[in-house]
Amino acid sequence: MTISSRTPRSRRVALSLALGLMVAACSPLKTFDALVPKDSEGQRVASGVAYGGDTRQTLDIYAPRQAVAGPKPVVVFFYGGSWNSGTRAGYAFVGRALAAQGFVTVIPDYRLVPGVRYPAFVEDGAAAVRWTKGHIGQFGGDPGRIVLIGHSAGAYIAAMLAVDDRWLGADRSAVRGLVGLAGPYDFAPFDVDVSRAAFGAWPRPEETQPVHWAGTGDPPALLLVGGDDKTVLPRNSEALAAKLRADGVPVTLRSYPKLGHVGLILAVSRPFRGRAPVVTDVANFVRQVSR
Repeated sequence: MTISSRTPRSRRVALSLALGLMVAACSPLKTFDALVPKDSEGQRVASGVAYGGDTRQTLDIYAPRQAVAGPKPVVVFFYGGSWNSGTRAGYAFVGRALAAQGFVTVIPDYRLVPGVRYPAFVEDGAAAVRWTKGHIGQFGGDPGRIVLIGHSAGAYIAAMLAVDDRWLGADRSAVRGLVGLAGPYDFAPFDVDVSRAAFGAWPRPEETQPVHWAGTGDPPALLLVGGDDKTVLPRNSEALAAKLRADGVPVTLRSYPKLGHVGLILAVSRPFRGRAPVVTDVANFVRQVSR
């Protein structure tokens, strides 16, 4: 993965070091986010807004810097981290990138393993979406045009909210689309420590899987994978796409060659954007389903 030569040398060195440490340790993106140049056309307009009573139940909001007439489409982005790590503070580069495309963007924190197990993090995702639907109009967003986006474990949360109406109920009608980046959607039985820790106590494993719930009436989906992803295998997205298509739901499945699990989300950032058109593909999809 190459950092753009237009990035100043000192910044390139720092980014390379941060990236190496992050990939080696699967650490959160907070250090990377602090160093990476961000889209000036997007700005954070609210930080640490509570959507529940727990300290982890807070969110940040990003919006286009330039005023645009009328309510804008809304994106709720859930970050990854194996359901046991991550913070919204590491994803300002995502919030500002999507806001620069003209969307009001919400990035929530959620409760993590081992403090909680499934379904607590899905319940938190639902609470964040309900808060968004009820309040995003104050920030210029359209509460009737929400697209759920997530990476890795966050894509799992986004998918469950999009395809399983146990979580959002009638509020699911506001969800216009799902974008999943390298999401785990079909991973039972639980044969690794991460999935056992998050889901192993649930007595009916099939109920935890997005492919179990996906079907007729679900919103359109854009599923993006890295061709070299060895962390969450692309077969997860292939299985979800097949299930949705079989029931008549519009799905686009796109693979980016030579891109791995972390590389897929890093391609949203400015220095790595040349590696794959993730931002362009996501923005085009959001505009299409939000008309």
